[in-house]
Amino acid sequence: MTFTCTPQISHFTNCVLLLFVPLFTACSLMPAPHSSGPPSRLHAAFVVVGENGAATARAIMPQVVGAQVGNACPEITIDGTTQRMLVRASAATLAQRPTASDSASSKPSVFDVTVCEFPLPRHAARAAIGATTLRLPKAEPQRIIVIGDTGCRMKRADNAWQACLDQKEWPFRTIADAAAAMAPDLVIHVGDYHYRENACPPNIPGCQGSPWGYGWDTWQADLFEPAAKLLATAPWVVARGNHEECRRAGQGWFRLLDVRPFEESRSCNDAKNDLIGNFTPPYPLPLAADLQLIMFDSAVAGSGPLDPSTPREAHTYNQYLQQFVTVDALAAKPGVNSIFINHHPILAYSVYDKSLQGGNRALQSVMKSNHPQTYYPAGVQLALHGHVHLFEAISFSSNHPATIVSGIGGDELSTVLPDPFPTHAGPAPAVTLESIVHGNDFGFVVMDKRQSGWQISAHDVHGISKATCILTRSKLRCDKTGLLK
Repeated sequence: MTFTCTPQISHFTNCVLLLFVPLFTACSLMPAPHSSGPPSRLHAAFVVVGENGAATARAIMPQVVGAQVGNACPEITIDGTTQRMLVRASAATLAQRPTASDSASSKPSVFDVTVCEFPLPRHAARAAIGATTLRLPKAEPQRIIVIGDTGCRMKRADNAWQACLDQKEWPFRTIADAAAAMAPDLVIHVGDYHYRENACPPNIPGCQGSPWGYGWDTWQADLFEPAAKLLATAPWVVARGNHEECRRAGQGWFRLLDVRPFEESRSCNDAKNDLIGNFTPPYPLPLAADLQLIMFDSAVAGSGPLDPSTPREAHTYNQYLQQFVTVDALAAKPGVNSIFINHHPILAYSVYDKSLQGGNRALQSVMKSNHPQTYYPAGVQLALHGHVHLFEAISFSSNHPATIVSGIGGDELSTVLPDPFPTHAGPAPAVTLESIVHGNDFGFVVMDKRQSGWQISAHDVHGISKATCILTRSKLRCDKTGLLK
């Protein structure tokens, strides 16, 4: 992995040690009645952590028929007490809906699986689905994996056909296994899990036989099968990417990953409800008494500035404007610092048509309505993103939070940023770059808790550290040659 960086310009102060105390909702457990036995096997079993730190066990089961339907979900045992898991979404073949592709290149979504779930009590010490032990959130996580943009690209509109059968060309399984081997306490996925939109052409050998479309078989191939070890290693925090908007893989997003209760109006099944399904409110996820994540759904942000005077963009602008009001309220909690997480980088860089581009202008156009100079509210010290298929670690001399982009999880990589980097180029008006470390090879990011703050490092597909930064308050001090002493 090749990295470049600009010199550091300013000194940094120390920050307070951050302690993690996840806050999970409680539920009562009653003994399960006698049943005819659990379903035959699990496709996947994992834990997602959502609003206010509520942890939920998920299980994806093969479709059952006839008398077995009542036992579609397996039993879960929590601290010695067993109950039947609840059906989140039953197996279904969904009518073909308008997608990002033309109708001839689309098809109905088949989910021949039952998705089950069960809320995990706040103080649960052990949980298992059958013989599969679940990894519960730790009170004081020491290591967090940040990964994003992990699927294999098959997209007719771009004539893009990634070699999904070649682990060098699509190394997500290798990356996920390397991340799992590092024994994380938490995984944060910053969005874009699903990329196999269209059928592989007969003249492209690298993706022959791959599933495509938006049903379970594609989700299994793009995420659940290659990430099996990582899903089993730690609970996941999930952000929604643009590939999970309603015209794309939104149906699977809401069935399989979204942390809120499954609702038909917010399922992406009916295009008439897309103005609902494409927006979900921000929510906090506490990691300590003085630290929280703020999760933001930017699935349909687009790239250009949003114009609220036009009917086509007014709804998106107004939705995001209200959601950033919520972000302001969440970030205003006294004595609590925030890490902002969404898919599209707000203050970062990319190269398009050989030209250096700043951050996401759509979100900037909304955020500057509330904060014309800072964009973010006070209290946000770090922002985590994907979308741009690069690693970026950015610090600003202006009053803006440090930014990490971790879009290197498997999908085709973006064009490398310039080296040397033009230090005068801010990603948005009133934003002054201090330093940047960047790379364009596959891998993932690790955040390790340290006494003075966070150590944030970029790793290659095999888990070898290639660049390391120390986060102190909202500033990054980075070294591109390995561990920073």
